Amino acid sequence: MSITAPAEPTRPVDVVRKARRGPRRHHAYVVGVLAALLFGAFVARVLLGNYIITVPDFFRILGGAEIPGATFLLMSEKLPRAILGVLVGVAFGAAGAVFQGTLRNPLASPDIVGVSLGASASAVFAIVVLDMEGLALSIAAIVGAIAIAVAVRLVAGSDGSYRLVLVGVTAAAAMTAVVHYLFTRANEFDALLVLRWLTGALNGVTWPTIWILLGFLVVLVPALIWTARSAQILQLGPDVATGLGVSRRRTDLLLLLAVLLTALGVAAAGPVAFVAFVAGPISRALNGGRTTLVGAALVGAIVMVAGDYIADYAVPGVSFPVGVVTGAFGAPFLLWLLAAGRAGRR
Repeated sequence: MSITAPAEPTRPVDVVRKARRGPRRHHAYVVGVLAALLFGAFVARVLLGNYIITVPDFFRILGGAEIPGATFLLMSEKLPRAILGVLVGVAFGAAGAVFQGTLRNPLASPDIVGVSLGASASAVFAIVVLDMEGLALSIAAIVGAIAIAVAVRLVAGSDGSYRLVLVGVTAAAAMTAVVHYLFTRANEFDALLVLRWLTGALNGVTWPTIWILLGFLVVLVPALIWTARSAQILQLGPDVATGLGVSRRRTDLLLLLAVLLTALGVAAAGPVAFVAFVAGPISRALNGGRTTLVGAALVGAIVMVAGDYIADYAVPGVSFPVGVVTGAFGAPFLLWLLAAGRAGRR
């Protein structure tokens, strides 16, 4: 007859650690899978297409070798578009997750509540009326996004997310009307440039634009992650969050950082539709219903890079703006949210 030693009493702290270990492992697994998918989409966007670049040639070109045709195509077209797609997708995805998580509403993404369209309207006004271009045009777009975000926040007040979404949708409709009116006043030379601010596109990107956007993201993304440490508490509601010591100022700071990320993304690639809108819900579904900022940023980057590849090669001889593909993917997703009753406050 064997004698079994009595089991040690389980401490509450061990129970809590064990309960938190599972979600952390699942989150790490989700992030790893999304990172692998983004890497695959990036490689396909850079190496495949109508002109295939081999892996040895890719590294030779990066090392300074001149291969007729391939060097120009890689360094002036494929690689900058892929990198800009990743950066803009990260900005839109993270901003969308912050809006939806902080305001507890899956409809409260920057492209739905008028922030992206505010940037577009400001940029189109700068093109048609002020005859701006280059860096001044990008600054005008950023100012427009911030201005419309502040206006929506002031009109909506502090009465929760539903009122802010309604005011934001109204502002978005007003900005759409402004853009369409200005488009009718544009001359034939400005019309093509205005179209970029209506749909969003990655073609024609320059390396200085990429470096400027990367520099801002290096500062803003860590600040967003640091500020979003209390995001889980904010999802419990403003009253509970205040009771747990998370002030309203932290919410406003989070939203301001998200507005800046959206404005920078629009200034670099235009208002690419629905990327910020779909990134948060997809990443949350993959992560067991919990908001993941890193996951949303990766999903946004995947949607941008894969969408740009589809837009460029889906129809032979025709290259669509990436906003056409993301809009075609995001519109049914919005209808599904409404039909499934998942568009209300969480």
